Order: sequence, then C-alpha cells, then structure tokens
Amino acid sequence: MQISFSKQENVTVLHLMGDVDSSNYTDVIIKAQELFDSGTRNLLLDLTKVPYVSSAGLMAFHTIARIFSGHSIQGSESGRPTFRAINPKEDASAREHVKLLSPQSAVEQVLDVVGLKHFFEIHADLDAAIKSFAA
Repeated sequence: MQISFSKQENVTVLHLMGDVDSSNYTDVIIKAQELFDSGTRNLLLDLTKVPYVSSAGLMAFHTIARIFSGHSIQGSESGRPTFRAINPKEDASAREHVKLLSPQSAVEQVLDVVGLKHFFEIHADLDAAIKSFAA
C-alpha cells in the first residue's frame, strides 16, 4: 500500500493506494496522527484506489476519526493503538473533520454492512468534498 497526501484549501487529502488491511493499517493511523500533530484539522480520505478494506482497515478509519475529534489513541503495551466502539454522540464531531472520497463499490459495501457508511460523509467528487468542509 502507498500513502501520500496533498493540501487543497483548508483540507488535507490523504491518498491511499492498495488494500488497507492488517499488514498496513497502523501506517495509515500513524500518517493521520502526524498530519493532525502538524496542524491539519480537516482530512479527506481518498479511497479511489483502495480495492479492499479489512476489519483492521475499518478500525483505522474509525481511529482516524477519533484523532480528528481530539481524542487520544495512546497505544497499549504492544505499541498498537487502542480501539473502542463508535459512540454516535461522542464521535459526532469526527464527521465534520474526516470525510471519505470515492470508495470503490466493494469498499462502500463493507462500509455499509458495518454501519460506517452512515457515520462518515462520503463524496464522489473532489471539489464538492473540499467545499463540504467549509459549509
């Protein structure tokens, strides 16, 4: 998997390419944490080139939402981030700061099955996604 980012207006776009799974989900979390620590407050996850997301990848997306809500993801003794269930009230601000761009149909189906399709705001158009952060 490859991870890159670009900045457009007040939004950082995190471009993911390849499967997001147990072999790399922590890399995605670490990059998002680095972006947050450097001042990024609005993040668009570009899933255009992500054909598959495992349960570990879904945890990464939720963890990123928690980071951008201002919650700590202090790791356990194993060095991995700690995870918790989605709390719609507590995690509501995440929807304002983390959005998804163009998930492929298989990824969108997984997001739907686990309920994250309704948690995250999903956009099919980059310009509309960028503008949605200012709204």
